[in-house]
Amino acid sequence: MLTRKLRMGMIGGGKDAFIGAIHRFAAFMDGQIELVCGALSINPEIAKDSGKSLYLPEDRIYLTYEEMIQKEAALPADKRMDFVTIVTPNFAHFAPAMAALDNGFNVVIEKPITFTLDEAKQLKKKVEETGLLLCLTHTYSGYPMVKQARAMVQGGALGKVRKVWVEYPQGWLSKLSEREGNAQAAWRTDPKKSGKSGCMGDIGTHAAHLAEYITGLKITQLCADLNVMVEGRALDDDGNVLLKFENGAAGVLMASQVAAGEENALKIRVYGEKGGIEWAQQEPNTLLVKWLDQPAQILRAGGNYGDRLSSFAVKNCRTPGGHPEGYLEAFANIYKNFAATLSAKLSGDTATPEMKDYPQVDEGIRGMAFIDNVVTSSQSDKKWTEHKV
Repeated sequence: MLTRKLRMGMIGGGKDAFIGAIHRFAAFMDGQIELVCGALSINPEIAKDSGKSLYLPEDRIYLTYEEMIQKEAALPADKRMDFVTIVTPNFAHFAPAMAALDNGFNVVIEKPITFTLDEAKQLKKKVEETGLLLCLTHTYSGYPMVKQARAMVQGGALGKVRKVWVEYPQGWLSKLSEREGNAQAAWRTDPKKSGKSGCMGDIGTHAAHLAEYITGLKITQLCADLNVMVEGRALDDDGNVLLKFENGAAGVLMASQVAAGEENALKIRVYGEKGGIEWAQQEPNTLLVKWLDQPAQILRAGGNYGDRLSSFAVKNCRTPGGHPEGYLEAFANIYKNFAATLSAKLSGDTATPEMKDYPQVDEGIRGMAFIDNVVTSSQSDKKWTEHKV
């Protein structure tokens, strides 16, 4: 058993960034991880100021990720970082991840995993060569009631899955915000920084991952319609996708960032032969279960509900029933499970299935393939496109 905290380095995530702070909150929540170094911005002044504000030692506030990885690798084993978290924009994921793996460091990385599918496949090859861990922060799979839904569906409670509806409407890009000083909008709608898809790459991948995670079924075919609804925008801000799953189930996926008035209204419904489940991100402690031949049930998250929830759900609850747990806690569950797996690995122990329940490199590859295939399908006059990985 490891008798110390895991040492984390961070690339990106300085004081001018949104997601870096979220990662730090999540990583620190369970007291298993500490931040020991960082290359927190490509702007030297922001990098220095951010490191100082986080009380990092001056000699471990780096100005580039290359410098950070090289100098950390040269430190004694009892001082150097154990893993690095990469929270840069999409185009700057691959190079630091490869450099970290090449130098013996485990990796946590924001989604999408890379800029292209080929890069994602190269990362997988490197992970397999090195035997190191890679965690992908598909946050929504960290919610306890998502894990409960997965356990019920894959345990056969609903019978054979027939239908999947998953939707992710947002409204924050209903205006041309990228030209109005919104830094998040600027890079997420820039093909050079975000990739070949905007809305589907940003939030559609979350919806697709959630559908596959809960059902345990892979998407095999899709038929996509991507749209640019705000005049002057370079990438899609809206889209609809018909899905086919490997067991013959049918699905519908909708993602939009121009659904004016919506916040982060991710929602999924899965129906089988015997009943269905419904979960919504904005009411995450609740799982609605609907039965064909009996009244509907409402299941609630709670660490004291071991008599009614799966071990995967209970392990990812922090409080008794009735105490709200949300986005930060779900994010923290990804880190908690990754940290438990890494600690077990470092101490020579065997990680349990509950520990290993976090998104990894294969999910990253499927996400990049989803982006490629959705764009290909939308540009094609064929009804169905094979979901090639």
